[in-house]
Amino acid sequence: MKRCNWSNISQKMTNYHDNEWGVLKNDDTKFFEIFCLEIMQSGLSWEIILNKREYLKEAFDNFDFNIISNYKENKISTLMENKNIIRNNLKILAIINNANKFIDLLKEYNNFNNFLNKYIDNYPIINNYKFENEIPSYNDLSIKLVKVLKNKGFKFIGPTIMYSFLQASGIINDHISKCDFKYIN
Repeated sequence: MKRCNWSNISQKMTNYHDNEWGVLKNDDTKFFEIFCLEIMQSGLSWEIILNKREYLKEAFDNFDFNIISNYKENKISTLMENKNIIRNNLKILAIINNANKFIDLLKEYNNFNNFLNKYIDNYPIINNYKFENEIPSYNDLSIKLVKVLKNKGFKFIGPTIMYSFLQASGIINDHISKCDFKYIN
């Protein structure tokens, strides 16, 4: 099978590429998980995140934003002592903050897809790049969504994190043209 080149780094990367990346999501908890993983990935490789993913899921209560929104100092201390996860205080505090803001967003829009529908006419957005080096790290949409979410109080987000989130959640399909997974999902 032909795949995007980045997926050949490891079996975990291949599995992620084949089964998750670019697959359109429709579940608020899954959207929030991807958002958290993208925050954790900032400054690191995606392979590190995939290797720590199960530990992160366990440590962050399966990325249940309702539970995370109630984290207090003792839970933050426990997370900072957990050697199996990324122990970045700013990232951890941002995830807790964002859980609360995500809940507020869901109260306003009922679900994350309704929020996206306000800013995106149709998705998935299918880009047609021949080579991975043509794929941008951000675009006008990611810049716009960051501005909106920051105004709503979200933290530790930027255009690159947002663009990666849009790719991972299937809102933007950036599988290269020759990839056999371009139109599977």
